[in-house]
Amino acid sequence: MAISNFQIACAIAVVAIASFINLPAPNFSQRLKEWRKMGQYFNYEGNAIFYQDFRGYKKDDDIVVLCIHGFPTSNYDWSKVWEKLKRNFGRVIAADMLGLGFSDKPRDREYTVMEQATLQEAFLEYLGIAKVHILAHDLGDTVALEMLARYGERKKKGLDPTEYVKIESLCLTNGGIFPDTNFPKVIQKLGSNPWFGPLISRLTSYPIFARSLASVFGPGTRPPREELEDFWTIMRHKDGYLVVPSILQYINQRKENRARWVGIMQTTTVPVHFIYGPADPINPPQTLVKYRELVVKGTFSTMSKNIGHYPHWEDPDGFMAAYEHFLVKVISEE
Repeated sequence: MAISNFQIACAIAVVAIASFINLPAPNFSQRLKEWRKMGQYFNYEGNAIFYQDFRGYKKDDDIVVLCIHGFPTSNYDWSKVWEKLKRNFGRVIAADMLGLGFSDKPRDREYTVMEQATLQEAFLEYLGIAKVHILAHDLGDTVALEMLARYGERKKKGLDPTEYVKIESLCLTNGGIFPDTNFPKVIQKLGSNPWFGPLISRLTSYPIFARSLASVFGPGTRPPREELEDFWTIMRHKDGYLVVPSILQYINQRKENRARWVGIMQTTTVPVHFIYGPADPINPPQTLVKYRELVVKGTFSTMSKNIGHYPHWEDPDGFMAAYEHFLVKVISEE
């Protein structure tokens, strides 16, 4: 009996998947070991959530910044600006999202932006935070906008202000805040497909991951191999690749909730700032054009033309200069 090309392809895919699944997760680099050692865990619905909580150099430890990372990475993303954040705040905190970073990655779960926002709120409650500045990136932008929308609803209902966290400012960085100017990578589109997603997640090797991730950085600021290996190791930790298709549903959730999340940027009284790296193929320059058009009260900073999707990683000093320019106004007005 003749064997078709399709059958051969299926056999190769099965062998590739089996080989990948049986590969051990990469070992942590010394950098990751140190970052993990500095962190702690708290319980969220039976899941261990990894977080960082550091005192800053400001005398008032009520001046708090919550850093929310993006996909497919972790709060390790903020490590290059961590020290400078400490200089600007009394407390610097960040929690890995469920399914990402060093947090647990349960497979029997539908991952949603709504739940990730609830997790961040639970994190703030766990630490006893009453008011917060939010700094977000990528998927973290969308999570932060859901938190901002809830904050607006609570204020509108006239709830007791002591019963919820006050958001004092929001700084967004490169992320799909407008679905119509957001162009996910092909691997992300395939990964979010209910049919192809599980297969793609199992077939994604380090070379594929590294090439895809590096392509969203600026042409002169792409991470060296050791940094890309760190990002890969974090994603492989606790078999994180297996939950990627579910997490990637945030792409569709952005479209479904566009009115809510774009609308809150337009109507909120909370100061909103946008730090933008223009060499971002996922969120090209029309993203900033759209922001300036729709978020008329919002402010923005444009990074060097060679900075891409990860401005805080590609140019930490330039990024912090832009953020500090925004903070000078919002913190002095408290």
